[in-house]
Formats: sequence, structure tokens, C-alpha cells
Amino acid sequence: MSRLTADDPVPGDAASCQAVSDVIVPRARDLGGFEVRRVLPHGRRQMVGPFIFFDQMGPVQFLAGQGMDVRPHPHIGLATVTYLFEGELWHRDSLGSSLAIHPGDVNLMTAGRGIVHSEREAPEARGRQRRLFGIQAWVALPKDREDDAPAFAHHGIDELPRITGEGKRVRLVMGEAYGERSPVSFAHPTLYAEAVLAPGAVLPFDAEYDERALYVVSGSIDIAGTTFAAGRLLVLHPGDRVSILALSNVRLMLMGGEPMDGPRHIWWNFVASSKDRIEAAKADWKAGRFGSVPGDEAEFIPLPVS
Repeated sequence: MSRLTADDPVPGDAASCQAVSDVIVPRARDLGGFEVRRVLPHGRRQMVGPFIFFDQMGPVQFLAGQGMDVRPHPHIGLATVTYLFEGELWHRDSLGSSLAIHPGDVNLMTAGRGIVHSEREAPEARGRQRRLFGIQAWVALPKDREDDAPAFAHHGIDELPRITGEGKRVRLVMGEAYGERSPVSFAHPTLYAEAVLAPGAVLPFDAEYDERALYVVSGSIDIAGTTFAAGRLLVLHPGDRVSILALSNVRLMLMGGEPMDGPRHIWWNFVASSKDRIEAAKADWKAGRFGSVPGDEAEFIPLPVS
């Protein structure tokens, strides 16, 4: 509830802060009747802190009988962070995890040396019209944790700190901010939060980490006299204090963290500090050495043709 103050720089005063170092516009990707907006990785920016992949899912309206069906597929060297604004997804993985994620919950699936999972919808949901809207991010694991055993953690909406005041509502997904700490545990210093602002509200975003960015999910904002619309990732300069002025009803995702310990290779669903590790994962998936997802063994996504 504390530390939602708004000190200098002054919103609307361009001279007080040159905060934004880069503006990234997502690329639309069609996943077979379901569009995502891919923000990271980008040609100008591979990572922000540990965040190496960032997709906006929807918003999409599914008719009865339609839905999201991501067949079982593998990951290494990362953790997936799934966060929904609307709708429901059913997560299953090769550890035996099987549960729904709802808006405001967070799923953290740590792949480590290798995991398989699927993301579908419950059969009963397909009988009605419904919307799906959310973010899936990947965070790279530190080099010394890339070969850890896989793990899965689900945190319900009531477990995540909620900070409110003066037209602002922040839900802390990972890390520390505004005097609160999330219970979501990750192996690298990381910040991830959802912020919902009323028109005229001002949200400070201090430079607790050198690498920070914010993604405008909906609405429009002003930073230091410049207006930014929805669908923009704003990468911030290290060390600059930022005040975000909401020009409408706004939803943002705040992200950041310590710089990763070196560059990462990313190919399909694999992330690693070594190209050899990527090649080994390709061979393992092709040979069926990753294991299967209990209750979802009938299908899988084959290895793409390089």
C-alpha cells in the first residue's frame, strides 16, 4: 500500500527526463486462427534483464467449438511465465502438473534441463463463446542453473501483492517493488508487475535495476512529454527515474532485472548459453527422449525443419 508516490521527473516536462532509449513495435504472428503480438526477441533488443521472449496473446473472441490448442512441446534453459487478463488456459506438463490458470494468477514453469508441456482449454469451455487475453513471457535461466531439474509453481491471485492508491493498482508478479515482495521465486533478480491506471494517474517506475522496460497493453501514456499508444515496449535508460502519466484507462506490464550473465542462443522453444546445448535438445526431442505429458500423450509438435 506504500510508496506509490510520484516525485520528479515531472510528467509532460520533456526537459526533466529523457527516459526512453528504444521503442519496440511487436510483430503479429498467426498461430492458426489465433494471433499473437511478439515483442521480444527483437532485432534491436534480445533481452531486458532475463526476459528473452514476450508475447501478447489476443485479445481474441472464440466462438463455441473453437479454442486454443497448443500441443505438447519441449523447453530448455528458461522459465515460462503465464499471466492472463481474461479467459482460462489449462496447463499440463511432463512433471504431472495439471491445472487451470485464471486472470490474476501466475504459472511459473522452470524448464531447466528439459520439460514438455501443453496449453489448451478445458472441454467445457469450448461449448460457449469466450475471450482470451494475456501475456506469456520467457525468462532465461542463469548459466549455473540451466541444467537444474524442471519445476512448476502456480500462485493464485490472492497470493500476489496488490498495491493501490490514487487511481493506481499494481499486482506484483515477480520480484520487489513499491515496498512489497512477490512470493514467486526465480533464480535471477527480476521485476515483473501488472499496473492498471485511471486517467490522470501517475505511476513512478524507479531505477532499481539497470535494465527496465514497460509494455503498454491498452490505453495511452505520457512520459516526459511524449505520448505512447498501446502495443509498444518502451526500453528505459539505466538510472533514470520515470513517471508514467495515464492519458486514458491504461494497463501496463512493468519488467526488468539484473543483466543476464552473457548472451543467449534461442531456437524454437530452446534457450541456452551454448549452441551445443541447443543441438543436443533438438536431437533429444527428435528421438523422443524428453518424456511425455500425462493425460496429453496423443499429440505433439514435431521439431521444425531448420
